Amino acid sequence: MKTTHVRSVDVPERWYVFDATQQPIGRMASRIAQLLMGKDQPTYTYSELNGAHVVVVNAERVVFTGKKAEQKIYPFYSGYAGGLKERDVDYMRERRPTDMVMLAVRRMLPKTNLGRDMLRRLKIYAGPEHPHQAQKPVPVEPKKR
Repeated sequence: MKTTHVRSVDVPERWYVFDATQQPIGRMASRIAQLLMGKDQPTYTYSELNGAHVVVVNAERVVFTGKKAEQKIYPFYSGYAGGLKERDVDYMRERRPTDMVMLAVRRMLPKTNLGRDMLRRLKIYAGPEHPHQAQKPVPVEPKKR
């Protein structure tokens, strides 16, 4: 029996578009992470970058379920003593809407050099327009439960 190791140069590029207004942020982020890792393909190789490129539009209108819109906080550390700060969803939605999606996806990817390369294939835009029309990205519909 022969095993195969699929290299990243042998896998064709795939582009997908997600609309952040169509499904909750956690479900969308887990689906994006699977696509970036390449786990949706039968040629999945854990040590190679063979995932897709993902474009997320309408990040400023991302969907939170339950009371998360009022209760969720985004902590960050300034690097100084006593520098742990917190931002709420309203602040992030107003000033840094792309970071909400990026943080949700980043925390689901591997914490390695390969995970950082996967995150570079994620493009997030606050509004409905994006400059990746030439790649002919495929719109992704939310899964029916």
